[in-house]
This record gives sequence, C-alpha cells and structure tokens, in this order.
Amino acid sequence: MMSTNFAEIFACRVFNDAVMRDKLPKDTYKCLKRSIDEGLPLDSSIADVVASAMKDWAVEQGATHYTHWFQPMTNITAGKHDSFLTPQRDGRVILEFSGKELVKGEPDASSFPSGGLRNTFEARGYTTWDCTSPAFVRDGTLYIPTAFCAYTGEALDTKTPLLRSMQVISEQSLRILKLFGNYTSKRVIATVGAEQEYFLIDREKYEKRLDLKICGRTLFGARPPKGQEMDDHYCGRIRLRVAQFMRQLDEELWKLGVTSKTKHNEVAPAQHELAPVFTSANIGCDANQLTMEMMRIVAKKNGLACLLHEKPFEGVNGSGKHNNWSLSTDDGLNLLDPGKTPYENIQFLIFLCAVISGVDKYADLLRTAAASPGNDHRLGANEAPPAIISIFLGDQLTDVLNRIAHGDAPAENASGILETGVATLPQLPKDDSDRNRTSPFAFTGNKFEFRMVGSSASIAPANYILNTIVAESLALFADRLEAAYDFDHEIKAIISDTMKEHGKIIFNGNNYTEEWVAEAKRRGLPNLSNTVDAICSMTEEKNLAVFEKFNVMSRTEALSRYEIMLENYAKILNIEANAMIEMAKRQILPACMEFAGKIAAANNELEKSGVASSAVKKLLVKLTADMDEIDISLGHLENALNQAHHIENVKEDAVYYRDVVYTAMKKLRISVDKTEEVVSSDAWPMPNYTDLLHRV
Repeated sequence: MMSTNFAEIFACRVFNDAVMRDKLPKDTYKCLKRSIDEGLPLDSSIADVVASAMKDWAVEQGATHYTHWFQPMTNITAGKHDSFLTPQRDGRVILEFSGKELVKGEPDASSFPSGGLRNTFEARGYTTWDCTSPAFVRDGTLYIPTAFCAYTGEALDTKTPLLRSMQVISEQSLRILKLFGNYTSKRVIATVGAEQEYFLIDREKYEKRLDLKICGRTLFGARPPKGQEMDDHYCGRIRLRVAQFMRQLDEELWKLGVTSKTKHNEVAPAQHELAPVFTSANIGCDANQLTMEMMRIVAKKNGLACLLHEKPFEGVNGSGKHNNWSLSTDDGLNLLDPGKTPYENIQFLIFLCAVISGVDKYADLLRTAAASPGNDHRLGANEAPPAIISIFLGDQLTDVLNRIAHGDAPAENASGILETGVATLPQLPKDDSDRNRTSPFAFTGNKFEFRMVGSSASIAPANYILNTIVAESLALFADRLEAAYDFDHEIKAIISDTMKEHGKIIFNGNNYTEEWVAEAKRRGLPNLSNTVDAICSMTEEKNLAVFEKFNVMSRTEALSRYEIMLENYAKILNIEANAMIEMAKRQILPACMEFAGKIAAANNELEKSGVASSAVKKLLVKLTADMDEIDISLGHLENALNQAHHIENVKEDAVYYRDVVYTAMKKLRISVDKTEEVVSSDAWPMPNYTDLLHRV
C-alpha cells in the first residue's frame, strides 16, 4: 500500500536544498546555493566537502555506488556505476567519494552518437556535474546529473545546449525587464512541464510480439472491431490494474522529487497520460527522462508493458508530449501572464511578440524538435497537430495586438461569467479565449503549449530551440528600445512590425482541415511533412547562425546533430524492415500455410463425402492468393534493403529509406493485415489488436 504521508515520502531520495542545508557546512551551502540560484561559476574548493556529505547521505539511503547520469543524443539516459569502496592495505575497505569524482567523469565518447565529433579511436569524453539539478538515489546508486562533452569540448548531449540556452534567454529577458524599470529580478528562468502520453498493455501479450519488443510499435495488425469511435475512453474510469500501476508510479516519482500531478485515460483504448507541475527547463527535462524510465520499470512489476512509441497501433491515436513552456523571474513574476488587462500590459505584449517573431522566423528549426520516424506516423493524422507550425493566441489577444498595431482603441473585455442555465451550479469565471487542441503551438493562459513533440523524445531540443529563438527576438527588441528616442513610440512600432512581418504565423482555426493546409501555403508557412525534410532544415544558414550567435551550439555541434538524426532515421527504418521480414518469414507465412493446409484437408474431405462447399473453396483460393501477395511484397522489401546497403551518403540513405524502403514496408503490411482478417484467430501467430488494446 502506498504511504499517505506525502510530505514524508516526497523527495526523500533527493539531495535537494533542504538536505544540503542540513548536511553541508553553512559557508559551503551558501557558496553552492549562489552557483545554483545566480548561475555563478562553481567554486571548485567546495567540491570535496559537498562530495563527502553527498556520499554520507547516499549511503544512509542504501547506496553503494554512484554514477554520472547524462543524456547522450539517444533520447535516453546513460551512466556507468562505480562503488564507493576503496581497498586498504590491511585488506579492509572504506567508503570514499572525492570532489574530483563528483565534478568529473570519463565515459567512452566514441560509443555514443557524435555525428563525426568523435571517431572510434578518439574515445575520451567527460561528464561534469550539473549542480542546478539535484542528485538522487535509485536502486542502490547515487545518480549525479551531468553534462557530457568530448575531449575537444563539443557537447555530446542534450543537456549542455539546454543549459547554454537558459543562460541566453535569462540575459536577454533581463535587458527587456530593466528597460521597464525592473532592477530587482536577477534571473529569468525558462520553465517547463511535459505531459507524457503512453500505452499500457499486458506483458504476456507484449512478449509474444517481436515488433513491439524490438521496435516499440506494431508493424502488422488488422484494425479491431472497436477502436476509439465511441469516445468512451478519454477521462473514463481507470481500470483496476492500471490504477494500481498509476499509484505505484506516483509514489516512485514523488520519492525522486518528480511532481506527478495529473493522471487520466487518453483518447485511445489502453492509452493514458501523466502531467507534472512545471519547473525549470533543466530539471523538467531530467524529470521527464526519469518519468519515462520509471514508467517502464513500474509497468513490468505489474505484469504490464509501457509503450512510449508515438504510434504503437495503426488506426488509433498515437502519443505525444505537450511541452508547456513559459518564462518566470527568480522573484516569482510570470512574464507570459497577460493579467486582466492585456492591452495595458505592454511588458507582456513585448515578450509575446518575441515568441511570435521567433517561432515564425524559425518555424522550420522548431519543427526538427518533433522530427522522428515514429512521429511521422502521428503528425497530421487528426489526432495531433499537422506538420505546419502555427500559433494559437485566441481572439482576444490577436485583437489586442492588431489594435495596437493599427493605433485603435482597446475593445471591451469579452470575458465574464459562464452561464450554465442550472441555478444550483456555481457561477464560473469565463476565460478570455477558448482552447484549441488542434494547434501545434498554443497560448494557454500564461504559457505556450508545444504539442508536436513525440512521446518517446527528449524534450531538451524543443526547449533549447525555443529559448534560443525567443532570446534572439528579445535581443533585437532590446537593441531597438535601448537606442530609442521615444520609448512608447518604439514599443508600438515593435508590436506593429511584429504583426506585419510575422502575424501570418497566428491561426486560431482548425489546424486539421485541408483548407488550412492550402491557407498555410498561401501564407508561406513551411510544411515539412516528414522527418527527413525537417532534419535538412538544420543546415539552413539562418538556423546555424542563430545557435552560433548565442553560443548555444557551434556550427560543428549543430551539423553533428543533423548527421545523427539522419543516421538514426535510416537505422530505425532498417531495424523495422528487418523485423518485418523476420516476422513474415518465420511466423506469419508458416502460420498461413498451416492454416491453409487445414482448409485444403477439410475441402478434400468434403469433396470425398460429396458435399463440397463453395465457401471453403473460396477461402482456400483467397488464402493462396494472399500468401502469394505476401511473398511478392516480402521480396520487394528484401530487394529494397539490399540496395540501401550500397548508399554511403547519409542524406541520400535517409531519402532512400523514406521513399523506397518505407513504401515497400507499407505494401507488405497491407498484404499481411488483409490476410489476418481471414485467418482464424487461433491460427494467427501473435496477439491481435483486440487482445492488445482491450484486454489489459
């Protein structure tokens, strides 16, 4: 049973501020706290003291090992585990952990994706302690969040660019705040809360599906009689087995300081969602990685399998990850809160315009944060935003910006009391605008919700891109305002110029319609409908330049990510294609042949008895034709894969997999799924969609 003393269990495994205040000498604590709160360089002289206290606390928590926990460009985390044990000359051991071991580690850099930054023979890499994200204990190991870089200093992870971008957005935001007379705020923090969607299926059935185990999604599968047509799963009753999983997951996350807040059924059968309370972007990214890891672990303990792929099942909603992004000062001011009179809140409008400008100028770059083979199955499928980036502001804010831009008077506030027509129900304040669930980038009251990020992806790229592109807009605005003779006039000019040049990115309608696709094309908005095209935008000069301008990523670092993403795209499709071939050859065709043999035997017996059945003959003819079609499709896929092995250029390889290999994969799937519909369920060699989605 889960403890009901939430205050006692929350963050009990975290070396957080309260623990540091208790365990560290006062001067050491103050020094470390300054580095964390003010972004100052860490004083290396305190490392030994902190390491000793951290080790003692971790041992109290049952830890025997420590690891530098880092986030290479794999969408998952990594770390090698070293014990605290140090042998002594007399044969005994003592527990030691030095400041050097806390601050610096040396994993093999050549064994992780580097996009050419590291060669096989250039193995040295470094991990370095990120003191802004608290250490924690899990499974007998002290986890120390770290950045990961090459011997030459280039970032080999997602955390380092994120930390750099957080510095940049803080610096440029403070320039704007000072122009508005705010000299009390010392730091601006990019905040994030990532809603995590996922599927839960029975573990035993999962183990019988090679595609789920290897690829995370079903490569074959005919649609079930009932999917999500009745809209009866969303926010419905949580099944007992799932509720038990959710309770255990909450407890494990709370112990690790992850503020798991909301849980509910999502739209598709067997689909669910978890949402945390927002926190700093860095800690939020770490928390989301922990969440995904713990989901898999807790699911297995409950006889379930957690699927984080963007599209595990054809024909039902896929899973995403809504990235709720905002900006707050260190003294508690939300810079994206419009207040009750947004027309008069000029400071808010300047930050709002910075977002509009940045997203419009770099829509193609932001799209790369949602680029993956898995997300290609999801985006634009009337279940997720299309591949076209647009911003939803709502009618009121759009009107406010247009009125200021044209020098018009403010409109009357349309918000008020929501009338339900039922006397016994309490009166509810009505929000200034509706919600738009079809928008990829929607303003939701005091934050922006970037809805395109895939469910299996790290949220770090989305946030370091957002931080960087908004920081550039703020820097340009600050340059204009600092040089302005008439401050108020320049403010209005900035708003007017933003709406004139970038207002085309604002769209408050239905993003799912074909009409919007045509309208977006007319407006000149990019429609990067697939991952390969999205990745290629990384090489655009303006995109390389904005990273370089603010030292978020060097040109070399940015191009390395372009290489990695293209390589990963081809590798993933290659794995999926090979899995399809193995399943078709070793499971599906043999099962079809065996079933066809039984039908043929039955047909022969009926003919011998003189009561031949046309239905049996038709089934046998169809089965034979279907098996032949599977065999032909299988041959086409094998030939396509063989040709891919001869392509050396990384972009050409990715394009070939997209255009040729994936086309062959789709044809094989169609052939198999059609056959599944006529083969007896007892004869089919793997659990079907009904088994997977409706029998948890």
